Amino acid sequence: MGDPRGFLKHRRTEVPERDARQRLTDFLEIYAEEDQGELRAQGGRCMDCGVPFCQADAGCPIENLIPEWNDQVHQGRWRDAFERLSRTNNFPEWTGRICPAPCEDACVLGITSPPVTIKRIEHAIADEAFRQGWIVPNPPSTRTGKRVAIIGSGPAGLTAADQLNQAGHSVTVFERDDRIGGLLMYGVPNPKLEKGLVEERVDVLAEEGIEFVLNTEVGVDVSAEEIHREFDACLLACGALQHRDLGLPGRELEGVHFAMDYLKGVTKSFLDSGFEDGHYIDARGKDVVVIGGGDTGADCIATAFRQECRSLLNITRRDREPGQRDERHPWPGPKGTYFLDYAHVEGAEVLGRDPREYGVLPLEFVDDGDGRLGGVRIERIRWEADSSGQKQMIRTGDVTVLDADLVFLAIGFVGHDTPSLLQDLSVPESRGLVPPARSHYHTEVEGVFVAGDMRRGASLVVWAMAEGRGAAYEIDAWLMGSSDLEAPSSAFVVPPGASWGREVASRQERAG
Repeated sequence: MGDPRGFLKHRRTEVPERDARQRLTDFLEIYAEEDQGELRAQGGRCMDCGVPFCQADAGCPIENLIPEWNDQVHQGRWRDAFERLSRTNNFPEWTGRICPAPCEDACVLGITSPPVTIKRIEHAIADEAFRQGWIVPNPPSTRTGKRVAIIGSGPAGLTAADQLNQAGHSVTVFERDDRIGGLLMYGVPNPKLEKGLVEERVDVLAEEGIEFVLNTEVGVDVSAEEIHREFDACLLACGALQHRDLGLPGRELEGVHFAMDYLKGVTKSFLDSGFEDGHYIDARGKDVVVIGGGDTGADCIATAFRQECRSLLNITRRDREPGQRDERHPWPGPKGTYFLDYAHVEGAEVLGRDPREYGVLPLEFVDDGDGRLGGVRIERIRWEADSSGQKQMIRTGDVTVLDADLVFLAIGFVGHDTPSLLQDLSVPESRGLVPPARSHYHTEVEGVFVAGDMRRGASLVVWAMAEGRGAAYEIDAWLMGSSDLEAPSSAFVVPPGASWGREVASRQERAG
C-alpha cells in the first residue's frame, strides 16, 4: 500500500472521454487520452483492504487481484501491474471498456465514499501493455496431442480457447459470422469497443496456434456429429442470442426491429465499407423509439444519434432508479442507482434531457396506413409499494401515441438460437439453456461441454470469461486426468436463476 492516506487525499475522477458533441460525428472510440499522473493518484485511493470484496464473489467473477495492481500502478510499475492483471484476466482491454464493474460496487471505500475507479485503471493497464508491446504471441512449448473444438467465438469461447491452447491442446474455434468475437465484434458498437482491439488480440491468439474457422455454423454448414467424432472434446459457447420478443398488435409492421439486428448491421457495414454499402438500418431523419432500458438500449441510442435521427425516446416500464443505495440493494452488491451511460450523456447533449422515459407501458405498434410503422401506443404507469413492500404496477389510463418510424426492441434474450447444433449432438436443453450434468460444464453427452451465456443465461462479459476459464479447467482435467489451469471459484457455483440449477445441484450432491 503505497499511500495509506490516498483515499483521503484524492477524489475519484472518471475515465476521460471525448466531447459528447464531437464524438457524435463519428464512430470512433469515445475515450480520450489518459494522464498517468492522475492514474497513479487514483491507484493510491485503494485501501488494500484486509478482505478485498472487490475481488471476491460479490465483486469480480474472475477474481482479479485488484489491490495488487492498483498499488503497482500507484508506484508506476506498469509492467508488473499488467502481469498481475493478466494472471486472472485473459482480455483486460475488453473488460476495461465494457464490463459494468461489479468490483466497484463491492469496493469497501464505496461504503462511505466514491469507490476506487478500478475499471478505469484496468483499461489503462491494458492500453499501456499494447502501447509498450508487452502483448506478444507466447505459444506453448509442447503439445499434448489432444484436439478441442470450440463452437462460438464470444468472450467465453475465446477465453477457453486461450486457456486450453496454453495447456498445450490444439484448439479450433468455429464461428458462424465473418469475423471473430461474437457480441464483442457485432453486439457492442465501435464507439464503446473499437474492433481493432478485438482483431489485434485475435491475431495474437492465431500466432499462438489457435485455428479459427469463419462463416461456418456447426449443425448447419458442417455436421456437429462429425466434429464430435474428430475432436477429443467440444465446448459449446454459442451465447444466448434468442431475442425476447414483444407480442403486441402491429408487431409485423415494417420498422419494428430487434435491437441486435440493428446494431450488428451498422457495425458490419462500418467495418466492411465505412457505410458505403448501405447494408444497415438507417435512422437518419426518422423518429426512433427504443424499448428497453439496459446496455443494449443505450447502444441503440448512441447509434441512432450518430445517424442523425430526427427524434428519439427510450422507454421502459421500470420506475426510475434511486439516487442512492436503498435497502433492496445493500452493499456489496449492485447499487441499483440512477446513472448516465455514455449514450445518455450524448442524448442529453442533443435533446437537453435524458433520452429515457420511465413508467411507460407499450400497448400497440400503430400502422401508418401503408403497412409501415407510424407510432407506438403507450400507457403511463406508476409503481406503488404494497403492504409487504413489493412494488406493484398501477395503470393510470393515460394513453397516447408516440411518433415512431423505427422501433428497436432491446428487452433481453431468452436462450440459445442454435437448435440444429443441439439436435445433431443429442444434447438436452432446459428453457433455452444447456444444463451441465457430469460436472459443472460437462453435458450429458460424453466429451461435450458448455459455457457462457448458453449455460448461465444472458450475463456480463466478465461472467462469460469466468465460465470460459472454468470450462477450460474441466476440459483439461477430463483430457489429461488433472489440470494446472487457474479458474476462479465463482466458475464452480450454479448460476442464480438458471432454470436447470436446482436439478443439477441436487444430482451432483447425491453423486458426492
